[in-house]
Amino acid sequence: MSQNLLSQETSPYLLQHAGNPVHWRGWNDAMLAEAASAGKPILLSVGYAACHWCHVMAHESFEDEATAAVMNELFVNVKVDREERPDLDSIYQTALALLGEQGGWPLTMFLTPKGEPFWGGTYFPNAPRFGRPAFKEVLQGIANTYRQDPGKIAQNVAAIRDALNKLSQHAPGTGITPELMDQMAQRLRGEIDPINGGIGGAPKFPQPSILGLLWRAWLRSGDHAYRHAVILTLTAMSGGGIYDHLGGGFARYSTDERWLVPHFEKMLYDNAQLIDLLTMTWQETRDPLFSTRLLETIGWVLREMVAPGHGFSSTIDADSEGHEGKFYVWTEAEIDALLGADAPAFKTFYDVTADGNWEGATILNRRAHTAEPDEATSALLARGRKALFEARAKRVKPGLDDKVLADWNGLMIAALARTATVFQREDWLGAARRAFAFVAGTMTKGGRLRHSFRDGKPAHPATLDDYANMARAALALHEATSEKEFLAQAKAWVAVLDKHYWDAAGAGYFLTADDTSDVIVRTKNASDNAVPSGNGTMVAVLARLFCLTGEEPYRARAEAIMLLFSGQVARNFFPLATLLNNAAMLREPMQVAVVGARDDAGAQALWHALNGVSLPDAVFMQIAPDAKLPPGHPAHGKGLVDGKPAAYVCRGPACSLPLTDPEALKAALQKK
Repeated sequence: MSQNLLSQETSPYLLQHAGNPVHWRGWNDAMLAEAASAGKPILLSVGYAACHWCHVMAHESFEDEATAAVMNELFVNVKVDREERPDLDSIYQTALALLGEQGGWPLTMFLTPKGEPFWGGTYFPNAPRFGRPAFKEVLQGIANTYRQDPGKIAQNVAAIRDALNKLSQHAPGTGITPELMDQMAQRLRGEIDPINGGIGGAPKFPQPSILGLLWRAWLRSGDHAYRHAVILTLTAMSGGGIYDHLGGGFARYSTDERWLVPHFEKMLYDNAQLIDLLTMTWQETRDPLFSTRLLETIGWVLREMVAPGHGFSSTIDADSEGHEGKFYVWTEAEIDALLGADAPAFKTFYDVTADGNWEGATILNRRAHTAEPDEATSALLARGRKALFEARAKRVKPGLDDKVLADWNGLMIAALARTATVFQREDWLGAARRAFAFVAGTMTKGGRLRHSFRDGKPAHPATLDDYANMARAALALHEATSEKEFLAQAKAWVAVLDKHYWDAAGAGYFLTADDTSDVIVRTKNASDNAVPSGNGTMVAVLARLFCLTGEEPYRARAEAIMLLFSGQVARNFFPLATLLNNAAMLREPMQVAVVGARDDAGAQALWHALNGVSLPDAVFMQIAPDAKLPPGHPAHGKGLVDGKPAAYVCRGPACSLPLTDPEALKAALQKK
């Protein structure tokens, strides 16, 4: 077919390219059949709606008639939204890494008609620059090699295929000991920028899983260096330009080492993880900066990211009117005109100058003024933010990608459920409930989750990450509400994973199900990417299920995952933070049971005491006076004390005496 077929898709990213002169196809069986029939290689382009360099390559090449003509003549051209098909993106990003290239988006891969990769890159300019050849030159060169040197193509295909298969084969280790955890934490602490926080230099990403590992090291050891590293980083980020000081929410990363200049796109998954991290640190520090950022970020999510049906949208673009960051930046003249007499103080606090701090404009930030000033100045700054927010709302807004992704929604649902419990916010808990109901209901077909939903259509096979994060969300809602339906749903989803994703020949879960037919390899790893790894997350899900139900198979399966991937820790622990965090929880879980009616004032006081202590991995259970803890629970058989609600704090198999006083409960929880 000589036409662009992307108008048939629902992804906002793919629809952005529906008007290109390139004869794009989506990834499907019909495309693979067409490539086989034509005998042409496949040009695979992977990106996402909020990706700045994807837009650049689109404007330069995919909207250019001459470039499109070359693409159409020589290739079957395929567009994939990496957020809709993370399984495909994972395979071909890994293939690019095996070719010795650094990955990223846009991803540009060249495949055989069977979908086997043989060469690739990321962004290619329309003319030679940045040390890269022109895209048309690349196209001609690849097509010539494909026609004239099939032996070289076959050699590359075989080498990459063998390497991909080996990457899913793991030599089990002997486990993850507390001593090993301490060693990894010490090495990661050494990577923290002592001035600006965060890992390394520019570009700088939030890395919430790693910061969570350092925070847990502080809670475990009492070493203030870990605590300082996390607080330094969160404070710098909260004051930096990576944070939207008018509308709330964090951008995906900072292009500089000081957190000043963001890559302006906002992703649901980043903000979910940062809400979790800010909550656990606020519980310890009570820092008003962290609670303010929490309040504002959740406000942004509920104001701008709720999709039709109550699921959460995926991303907000970096660009508006064709320019990155245009929606977010200001000139001094604009601020003077809007704020009048309040402008001088506002400009001092938010780093506004005549020359600006980025390309002649100002990215609002409070890097030099993170502490809250006196009451009068705080009120002045609040007036200024409100005025600028209202003025900004009249600008052309960046694009919203409103597709709902199960895994990212799971991250946000869990964050909202836990934070709602800590801050006693029923509205946040209600939003989490509604999003959960949407994913569990509308995004399920035939008892199986779907990965994405948009325009009334659930689509694409669910991945391990979808089930893992939604099961985690179900357990967070169960612990927040004590409602058994959430626990039952988590168990049902784990049963699907065990049936369709578990590696029966070894251990661990594959990313894709055994009946996902359009992938060339089933990958299996425990490495974090932009989101926590599915296998790492499942260690915690299974450990919690064991604690909540007393059913031993859950613990055994978690142990098998941990042992399988523990062999990687000595080689490259950096991407394994989620696995490391959850392995520590599996080894000796803290379980806290409060026995008493939910509406009993004494039980509520004990419950609120729990939320006043930073316990990111504790398992909470609220038990009615006439109910019993599971037989395997270390506090099984314990109940009220002289008719009063009581709490039991259990570490591993040992439990405290019954605690009826909230302050005594806090002291027991804080005991090292």
